[in-house]
Amino acid sequence: MLVLVSPAKTLDYENEAGTSEHTLPKLVQYSEQLIEECRKLAPSDIASLMKVSDKIAGLNAARFTSWSRDFSTENAKQALYAFRGDVYTGLDADTLSQQSIERAQKHLRILSGLYGLLRPLDLMQPYRLEMGTRLANTKGTNLYQFWGDVITDEVNLALSEQGDQIVVNLASNEYFKAVKPKQLKGSLITPVFKDKKNGQYKVISFFAKRARGMMVRYILDNNIKTFSGLTEFDSAGYYYCEADSTSLAPVFKREEQ
Repeated sequence: MLVLVSPAKTLDYENEAGTSEHTLPKLVQYSEQLIEECRKLAPSDIASLMKVSDKIAGLNAARFTSWSRDFSTENAKQALYAFRGDVYTGLDADTLSQQSIERAQKHLRILSGLYGLLRPLDLMQPYRLEMGTRLANTKGTNLYQFWGDVITDEVNLALSEQGDQIVVNLASNEYFKAVKPKQLKGSLITPVFKDKKNGQYKVISFFAKRARGMMVRYILDNNIKTFSGLTEFDSAGYYYCEADSTSLAPVFKREEQ
């Protein structure tokens, strides 16, 4: 089972990672090409392109300038511990056992606008470049065109290495659009999380993101390998709703909080 998740805007380079083990990103030659394009942008261009404040634009301009092809624990951090958004709150990487970390390295991949596809222990220098950014580059006008088939090919390679043909999509639509489902060499499962609000079950972004992270944690801690194993997910009050589910889109509901 190969699990795909999105990155996060919030980063943590202050606290130590939960392990000293690390690997290097595999698609860094592509990252370098994107960095070259980003370095052409003035902070005002970055603010407009990314729709961020002048302060954040200045920070990212500095990050693009300082980015280096040479990765070390001095200038980078393992991706699993560097990201700090809602998904990663649900995953709670800091409390993973060594066995779950090893499973994550084999069965979890993080989609990234700059790095393409990251393994959890891949060192990552700080950046902000969302997959939906319309950054002009040598291959087109946006990052989807830039990455083309590269990410999908890497997902297929990871699938062949980890032992089965199941992809669990726990990424956002923005990021999963960088993957080409028809070219995947395996079956695709996209869990849906709904919370009850005002008498109706709805996908509420904040809760759904955390639920995705909790499902990643559940998969890693319990060594889940099958669809039926996924349906036993019950963290934080969620439960599998067979009546609303299909074999491609299992639905998990939770009562009003």
